[in-house]
Amino acid sequence: SSTKMRGVLALCLCGSAHGFSVGSVPHPQASRVVGPSSRPTVPVSPAKLVEPRSRFPALEMMAKAGPQKVGVVGVTGAVGKEIIDVLHKRGFEISELKLFASARSAGKPMETPFGEKMIEEFTLESARDCDVVFLAVSGDFALEWVPKLTADDGPLVIDNSSAYRYDPDVPLVVPEINAEAARKSKKRLVANPNCTTAIALMALAPLHKEFGIKRCIMSTYQAASGAGAPGMNELQAGAKAIAMGETPEPASVFAHQLPFNVIPHIDKFLDDKYTKEERKVTWETRKIMDLPDLPVSCTCVRIPTLRAHAESITIETEKPVNLEAAYAALNAASGVVVVDNPEESLYPMPITATAKYDVEVGRLRKNDVFGEYGLDLFVVGDQLLRGAALNAVLVAEAVGDHR
Repeated sequence: SSTKMRGVLALCLCGSAHGFSVGSVPHPQASRVVGPSSRPTVPVSPAKLVEPRSRFPALEMMAKAGPQKVGVVGVTGAVGKEIIDVLHKRGFEISELKLFASARSAGKPMETPFGEKMIEEFTLESARDCDVVFLAVSGDFALEWVPKLTADDGPLVIDNSSAYRYDPDVPLVVPEINAEAARKSKKRLVANPNCTTAIALMALAPLHKEFGIKRCIMSTYQAASGAGAPGMNELQAGAKAIAMGETPEPASVFAHQLPFNVIPHIDKFLDDKYTKEERKVTWETRKIMDLPDLPVSCTCVRIPTLRAHAESITIETEKPVNLEAAYAALNAASGVVVVDNPEESLYPMPITATAKYDVEVGRLRKNDVFGEYGLDLFVVGDQLLRGAALNAVLVAEAVGDHR
């Protein structure tokens, strides 16, 4: 389209986690990714980030719209900072970058990959002056401001809170899977999925295309950063106290002590004894995959790591599983890297998936319960990137000049 895309792409990112840094490391044994029978499949260094234009072709389409005015609200939080970094790494064309935060941060300078910028207090007028606005703030903020941002055919909103995910009229999008849902929608609103769901579906979508998923059982191992900076601080302070032979302070962020412990409790418990986090996986998987009756059972567990969520997944399939075909499907999928050579201790781990754009998938094997119609796998992804900032920017790229 020759018409410049106009409107606000607003990403409302739930949680107001503050900034933090966790170093990424390569796999300790080797830099080759291998598949069945120890055959090399994709010679990828697990420490290498995806190059801006290498695996996500949507960026070229976005370039047709021309440089955009971009605003990021919540720039002092971890996700807000990651959005800015992803925009820079992916070469998102920006004519002007606005940084928004609360009144207490307004007027302060902030170093970004685009140079030093001044933080300003969020106002509706200033946000609507942008073409693209990412809101790295809470769902309550989305509920208050999204209707105002989308009024009078002005803003296009991309919302990562849970506020609008389950509205049947609002597209819920992982761009590599269902970008067309956003492009075809008449709504000026696109919802981003929960980080746990987004990571899982990067592996499940290509496997569903190959074999057909009949049902899915999942257990997650979620990092403390899922509860923001307070969660990480509580984990680190408690671990330090225990290491010094002291008694840690009583838990306040988590239901119990997290250091040297795991807690099968994320979000509130519902009447059916599942947690809301677990039900998010079910609801969102069905909507994104367009499988409204897919049986999904999930147990979500908080573990004492800082960043990147891990997931153990079992699927029952419509067609018999062939491991060679499973590896081929995953290797062909954008945003996925196969890390599977147990003989060399190569498999997905949070420490190797941290700060990576790709989701790591490994430990593929036929399931003993479902036999040839079952597959087990282990998936790990950086929830701040694949589960939030990266997915949001990819949505903006995928929508491109289709509006």
